[in-house]
Amino acid sequence: MKRKLLYIVLDGLGDRPIKRLDGKTPLEAARKPHLDSLTPSAALGLVYTVGKGIAPESDIAVICILGYDAQKYYTGRGPLESFAEGLEVKDGDLAYRVNFATLGQGDDIRDRRVGRNLTTEEATLLAKDINEKVRLTDASFRFKNSIGHRGVLVIRSNKMPLSSEVTNTDPAYGKEGVFGVALTTFENTVKRCEPTPEGRDLPGAREAARLTNEFDSASRTVLSKSAVNIKRLKEGKMPGNVILARDGGDRLPKFPSIRSQFNIAMGCFVEMPVERGIALLTGMDLVELPLPTGDVSKDYALRAQRVIEALKKYDALYIHIKGPDEPAHDGDYMKKVASVEHIDSFFFGALLPRISLRDTIIAVTADHSTPCELKAHSDDPVPLLLAGGAIRGDALPSFSEASCKKGSLGELMGPDLMKLFIRNL
Repeated sequence: MKRKLLYIVLDGLGDRPIKRLDGKTPLEAARKPHLDSLTPSAALGLVYTVGKGIAPESDIAVICILGYDAQKYYTGRGPLESFAEGLEVKDGDLAYRVNFATLGQGDDIRDRRVGRNLTTEEATLLAKDINEKVRLTDASFRFKNSIGHRGVLVIRSNKMPLSSEVTNTDPAYGKEGVFGVALTTFENTVKRCEPTPEGRDLPGAREAARLTNEFDSASRTVLSKSAVNIKRLKEGKMPGNVILARDGGDRLPKFPSIRSQFNIAMGCFVEMPVERGIALLTGMDLVELPLPTGDVSKDYALRAQRVIEALKKYDALYIHIKGPDEPAHDGDYMKKVASVEHIDSFFFGALLPRISLRDTIIAVTADHSTPCELKAHSDDPVPLLLAGGAIRGDALPSFSEASCKKGSLGELMGPDLMKLFIRNL
């Protein structure tokens, strides 16, 4: 009987030593008896998910750790998330990932995520205002909110195909070729969209920049008058009064399927639109989950139960858990520690007693590091634990960045992981 694969990705797990944690990382400081119980019999290593020296965004990293060459297939985060949210993206449309944010004086940004307390219900009403009241010259658009402050925007010109060779209005993200890159330092002001150096002579890029800036201006006017924002201001909350656009793409990626690549039937558990888009476009089956209740003990236990059920149907499961990334972006190292402990206690604690390591390969890693000191993604490698089957353990005491640096797997590149896992099946 072929073994099953559990591929578990803890978003933003990697970190750096923190003085207030006695020089430990959040993963090292966390109490995680269930993960640590795997470690003596596990092979450990470190992974550069996209490449050395690259601080990747989640989408590029996930594409790579699923075994794809991002340079070959990636077309931008915008198309992935727009597709996941049910918006049509034709070749020549410009699709962005966007955030509602809070504008201060002029173009100064007070908060890139509206204080992280914009509800999905409020965002839905803001999106309704935008779709009904914003108009573009010689173009149409669709705007849709997704979760909290997040959303997507697809612009279609009536005159010509648009090019994605344009810059972001979100100052926290730049572009390096086809890749979006999280910046560790930036001027916190809304940027004007411009053609990139490669796009300056392209009519489609100049038109894309014009329409993006027109949308920015028109949507600010609509949002400043929105009843939702007026109510939030009265309640002492930040308004969602500007939209930051990034990672534009002008077509959908065309991935070969996971089944054709690795000859396995793969299901997936994903929480965010970008992972959902990648899953759908690579031919993985989505295992539907109810929306989180806010009670992590119940939410993680339910996910563990669904994993046990889905293992009967699939050769492999890809399980992406957002937990550690958000507190890291806020610089809250204690919440990141708590997130790791919750995942260990309520997810792994419910899962591990119910599976056979003889018949199951478990891979635990991350899509990128999000050091609390940076409040952003970094180019640090991420830890990898591989256990089960006939894998020979490294006899190391715990799952941590320090232990993984000593592991027998050494340093790996993200696109090589799936091949490694499949060999062990």
